[in-house]
Amino acid sequence: MSLAPRAALLAYGLAFGVAALGRGLPAFDDHPGQLARIWHVVRHGPAPWAWNPDWWAGYPELQFYPPAFPWIGAGLRGATGGTLPVESAYLVLVWLAYLAPGLAVHLLLTRRLADGWLALPGALVALTLSAWPGLASGVEGGIHVGMVPARLGWALLPLLALALERWAAAAARFPVGTAIPLVALIVMTHPAHAPAAVALLGTAALLRPPRGRRLLAAAAALTLAAGLTAVWTVPLLARLEHTRALAWGRLDLAGMLGAHPLLVVLLVLAILALVVARSSGDRLLALWPASAGALVALDALVLEPAGLRWLPADRVLDGAWLAVVLAAGLAVGRLGAGRALPRPLLALVAVAGAIALSLAGDRTLTLWPTARLWPTYAATERGLRLPALWAALREAPEGRALFVRSSVPLAFGTEWWRPHTHVPALAPLHAGRPIVNGTFTHPSPVAALLYRGEAGPGPIRRLVEELDGRSLLGQPLEVLDGAALDSLARALGVSVIVALDEDVPRLSVALESSRFAARRTEPPFVLYAGPPVSLPSPGPGGSWTITLAGRTGAWTSARMAYYPLWHASAGDTRLETRRGPHADLQVRLPGPSAEVTLRYRPGAPELSGLALTALAAAAWPATAVIRRRRGATAAPPG
Repeated sequence: MSLAPRAALLAYGLAFGVAALGRGLPAFDDHPGQLARIWHVVRHGPAPWAWNPDWWAGYPELQFYPPAFPWIGAGLRGATGGTLPVESAYLVLVWLAYLAPGLAVHLLLTRRLADGWLALPGALVALTLSAWPGLASGVEGGIHVGMVPARLGWALLPLLALALERWAAAAARFPVGTAIPLVALIVMTHPAHAPAAVALLGTAALLRPPRGRRLLAAAAALTLAAGLTAVWTVPLLARLEHTRALAWGRLDLAGMLGAHPLLVVLLVLAILALVVARSSGDRLLALWPASAGALVALDALVLEPAGLRWLPADRVLDGAWLAVVLAAGLAVGRLGAGRALPRPLLALVAVAGAIALSLAGDRTLTLWPTARLWPTYAATERGLRLPALWAALREAPEGRALFVRSSVPLAFGTEWWRPHTHVPALAPLHAGRPIVNGTFTHPSPVAALLYRGEAGPGPIRRLVEELDGRSLLGQPLEVLDGAALDSLARALGVSVIVALDEDVPRLSVALESSRFAARRTEPPFVLYAGPPVSLPSPGPGGSWTITLAGRTGAWTSARMAYYPLWHASAGDTRLETRRGPHADLQVRLPGPSAEVTLRYRPGAPELSGLALTALAAAAWPATAVIRRRRGATAAPPG
């Protein structure tokens, strides 16, 4: 009975995917930057702390961004011996991220309801839900805007619920082989979904006695899952001072419910699921929204006011909404099972009701893409004349390119949220030119300097798109200080500034008083060239070299972003390093001129995290084998 409805769901999903993604690589909004992260793994290796010299004067890109998505993309390319282009691997993952939530929810609800048609309404809502801008993991946020890892991690939550079903009913041992790696993968794909996973584990543990022992089992599972993620999480936590929280979101549940009547109905149905639940598996899904919602409230009311903004409540809410969709789908299925109508007709009625409620809201469900709103890279390349920009950047003086904006608008207007693309993020790939700015809101201290005028601690509170064409270095473009711009350029090795033609009138005062005088126009871009600047050049064994001049004993910028894994030397003499005022790496010169060698190597947190993950990777299958032999009925040791 589940094959026909699943085929119908898949056929609809494939039709949508062909219309939205079948014309080529997407270039809307965040997509170019997400693609660049896969290229980062391909070019610089999979270590989370691997240095990316291409953005923001350098940054350990995947140490402060969940690495599983770019790892998987690079892995797809590697599995084909490099024959699969990175762009194709990325497109495969976008397709997977689009389809996976609907298929995973259908699989889980079919298991609970024993009927694929009754499971179809909940699955279709999970597949098409957008509720934009409140839901980052929906179709609009996850696929159109390009927050693909968020949606991919979202799709793993129903699979975790499926893995925990039998344990929730106390009919089997804890699923060591599936639940633990799923939790680890959720964290590594998008940690904002980790609270929903923890809530699910806690709910499953508390469903049956002995609750204390089962909670210990869940805690032990979480500990082992944390060990699997340690290669990323241990240095992440140890190096938090070298990143900036992207605390730009604001939880507005009342606003979401007011804009999306369907969400109100889903909440009512989720509450009703508590009444119609028949089994432990049902109760697991019915109680999950409450436990996940409690963690969202804890985040919003306690953690964020206390300054802990690393998991913004508005992003944590995504997992709670998927729990609501599952509980509502369960309620619809249980209520429909008691009706005499044919199951396909019941499914059609429920789907029609969801669509009608969606039409009463604002982008609640994304049911069909409009081609002009889903631009491809090829169309964007033609429309923005990107080959001319890449050629101009290749011909510019040596040094980095500073983009005045993070993005390029794709429509006329003045609203910051109008359609745009962060395609300048691909300048290092297509023009061979490292860049500063030109990417989406970023957590590096150098990015904080560009956004708000200082690189110190504290969250980045505004989306960079809100600043595009309006301010730079925390100052309106009209009053931007040319001397401050020159100082930044010297410290970060900037030799060319890229603006849009509409920015020129506001930038003229700053540029007239700076050293960026030579102007070249490649519509819609305008390039201002300054003197060439030597950047550190790669050498053998992962080292970098640069010749620096200055007063003996003076602190001098190495024209690289600061990070504690950098070590500097001149010959056999080790040089002192520090963070400069522009978040740049500074070295104390041993003489008026020195050839400085920079070496980047992992420290104690990085090596400790790697060792912990290796131990957990060995302990995970060993635990499963030992428990099978002992006939245990609870969980991993502990």
